[in-house]
Amino acid sequence: PNIIDVVPLPSNVNSESVRILLPPEDITVEKRGQRRWLVVNKKPEDVWSLVKDFLKEYGFSIKKSDRKIGMIETDVLSRADEIPDQALGTIRAGIRSLLKTRYSLPVVDKYRVRIEPIDNGQKSEIYLSLTSLEEVLKNEGQKSETKIWQSHPKDYELEAEMLYRLMTYLGSDKAKAQEKFLEAKDKQSIKVILAQNENGYAKLVFPLDEMETWRSVGWAFDELDIDIEDKDPKERSFYLGMARTADKGFFSRVFGEDAIKKTFQILVRKSGVDATEVYFNDLSEENEKETIDFSHEFFEKIAKLF
Repeated sequence: PNIIDVVPLPSNVNSESVRILLPPEDITVEKRGQRRWLVVNKKPEDVWSLVKDFLKEYGFSIKKSDRKIGMIETDVLSRADEIPDQALGTIRAGIRSLLKTRYSLPVVDKYRVRIEPIDNGQKSEIYLSLTSLEEVLKNEGQKSETKIWQSHPKDYELEAEMLYRLMTYLGSDKAKAQEKFLEAKDKQSIKVILAQNENGYAKLVFPLDEMETWRSVGWAFDELDIDIEDKDPKERSFYLGMARTADKGFFSRVFGEDAIKKTFQILVRKSGVDATEVYFNDLSEENEKETIDFSHEFFEKIAKLF
């Protein structure tokens, strides 16, 4: 229906708040390879609070959010006994019910949602990325045995299900949402070329226009769980906080990677018809070999995502 429905939020949200559901036809699904995202016929400011409430309803606390960047990131949440079935997804919840067991692997999840304005800010693209960590034993059976957290392979099924649930939370009818997910046309896959710039730093060449490259690069940062400190859509630049591989070692283990992070600029520039280049800029202008090597390592990871 074209009527805007107003219903109370869950009990863990301010009782004075209301959730305004969007008409189902205002939400569509786009797809390229494993990547899916929502296109919503509403301005980013109109969906911002709804997305935050959605994450909270599924048990996640908001670790950080930045309207300027358009990013909301949750804290980690354990896949433990207390997690409600809806946070595990239909398949896992069904298995749990069938076997009368608990899904209690030492795995924690967090989500990053990025809301990008399109059509001169009149519409929004919503990207949802899952990052998981697993607890493993290091030096098992030895006196130095310790537990550490390391990256856990992405569960694309769970990520897609959470995006589907976000779609229905925003107002799309479940049946229509399922239909849109299944019928989403897969955009042509792209090959991203890793090359070397004149200054020795790495660069990427995307077979896309500047705006689509900008959004694709933003998605890649989400997938790699990169800390976006700031961005300038007009300049087409991102400012990222990252620790170079050469700097990781004793101090990063003791004080954490935040203590050794540096800020780098990533620039997106049109280079031809349906061709865009992405550049790595060292703001310190020291141009150390370690930084140049890191630019190639980092951009290689991005290229492999496409």
